[in-house]
Amino acid sequence: MRVYNFSAGPSMIPDEVMQIAQAEFCDFQNCGSGVMEISHRGALFSNVIKRAEANVRELMHIGDEYAICFVAGGAWMQFGMIPMNLLNGGSADYADTGTWSASAIKEAGRYGTVNVIASSKETKYDRIPNIRHWKPTSGAKYLHITSNNTVYGTQYHELPPAIDGIPMIADMSSDIMSRVVNVNDFGLIYAGLQKNLGPSGMAMVIIRKDLVKDDELPKWVPSMLRYKNYIEKDNMFNTPPTFAVYMLSLVTDWLKRQGGLKVVEDINNAKSEAIYETLNRSDFYTSPVQPDSRSKMNVVFRMPNETLEAKFVKEAEAAGMTGLKGHRSVGGIRASIYNAVPLAGVEKLVDFMNEFERKNR
Repeated sequence: MRVYNFSAGPSMIPDEVMQIAQAEFCDFQNCGSGVMEISHRGALFSNVIKRAEANVRELMHIGDEYAICFVAGGAWMQFGMIPMNLLNGGSADYADTGTWSASAIKEAGRYGTVNVIASSKETKYDRIPNIRHWKPTSGAKYLHITSNNTVYGTQYHELPPAIDGIPMIADMSSDIMSRVVNVNDFGLIYAGLQKNLGPSGMAMVIIRKDLVKDDELPKWVPSMLRYKNYIEKDNMFNTPPTFAVYMLSLVTDWLKRQGGLKVVEDINNAKSEAIYETLNRSDFYTSPVQPDSRSKMNVVFRMPNETLEAKFVKEAEAAGMTGLKGHRSVGGIRASIYNAVPLAGVEKLVDFMNEFERKNR
């Protein structure tokens, strides 16, 4: 039985990609060594990392004014690395829309002043705060947003307006390459790989080169936490996370074969609409998220009681659908429908939801 993994991360990787990785794991391109064994400075891996970067640039239409860095440590590392490199004792604006933005705010507070200029905490993060009410801080070094909130199931469908001299930074860990975005709207985009782009353990950072001012950084910032070193050494300042980079190259190859991000976005819209239509016409399932803020990556919902929710998770798993339990901090059900989750998997989930409601009303 084909199991569909609806986990928030690590999450599904496309079948085609897994099959290619399996075939090359022990003998990469007939070199006699596995992909995890080859030298990071050899020609074989050099081609892999160059292809990964070229694919990202092509898919997201990224110009030469931006650098792409492959940094170990995942998105959480970036919560600290960004203010280390860009804040330098100044102030920055943050929007608080959930668990991970709150964590980013806490980390940034170690390196300067954090201004929380928008928050939906008082309404249990059930929405993206109305952008009209945001009050940017004069002289802020940057504005930080979390484009999609995995725990609470919210997503930005409209970006804050650009402000001269204040670059926008986005944590796109859970919706990177799920839709078309204009990279030029941002000074920096970062994302952990483990939701849409590959395995856990690495973040991809897209940064506008003019923001990298290494000579202004405090001496205590470690070499491995300076963007300049990744850029100047073409991500080879030390041994990069070679397997994660390899998997990123395969996933982005796959995205290109799908037809690019506009095609992927249309598929993701169809997937999320199928579940939300089911929620909207039901009085058994309820969504805690305001309609205009609902995520197309992480669909969260509740049932009349927690006993039914536990039963739903258990029976769904027996039917070949795993990872549906909501985050431990909020409970409920969460269906994470990242790029690799096929429409067939979503249709199976919707059918299961309808049948479960019929049996348990």
